Amino acid sequence: MDRSQLILIGLPIFLFCSDLFNLFTPPPPKPPSLRPNQPPHIPHHQRPAAFIPETLNFPSQPSGGLGGAVGYGNTVEINFCVSCSFKGTAVTMKKMLETAFPGLDVVLANYPPPPPKRLLAKVVPVAQMGVIGMIVAGDRIFPMIGIAHPPAWFNSLRANRFGSMASTWLLGNFLQSYLQSSGAFEVLCNGELVFSKLKEGRFPGEIELRDLISKTLTRPSIAAGSY
Repeated sequence: MDRSQLILIGLPIFLFCSDLFNLFTPPPPKPPSLRPNQPPHIPHHQRPAAFIPETLNFPSQPSGGLGGAVGYGNTVEINFCVSCSFKGTAVTMKKMLETAFPGLDVVLANYPPPPPKRLLAKVVPVAQMGVIGMIVAGDRIFPMIGIAHPPAWFNSLRANRFGSMASTWLLGNFLQSYLQSSGAFEVLCNGELVFSKLKEGRFPGEIELRDLISKTLTRPSIAAGSY
């Protein structure tokens, strides 16, 4: 029997014997099952020393607001001219005061013009539409009111109809905007006038307004009334 035949016969016998040996050999012990999220068991002599975090005590810092609790219970009114495009400045001052004095109630409101200017501002649109209507249909309106021959100014306006209507519209809007503007930027703290643009002729600076409000709020009468 040559070597190849021995290999072909001996290999199946070896595999059969190894299967019999594995069949009668007891299985090895199973490792202890670990629960989910449970750390593995570590012997005491292998455990590292427990780390105890140390608390660092930093000195407390004062709050960033200059007013502290003085702002609570107090009101600042900023009355400004809306038609003068002062709203951006008013909003900037409002944010600055609310940051400097936490709890301070800042109210924005429109400062109306005097009553005569308000009355004229309401008349301007009526006159504006009347002139435009006269330019468009004046040749029929004048005979209805008893004027047979229209005046010379009507003929000159009618000669350049579209230019005359555009000029009337722009001039009326400019006049109405002027009559509705008051040019005011008045700041009141708890009803007391702190700054007036009508008197000073200028806007207040942020630092200037903050100091004025701070002085008003820290007065004994104002500070006592805020609590």
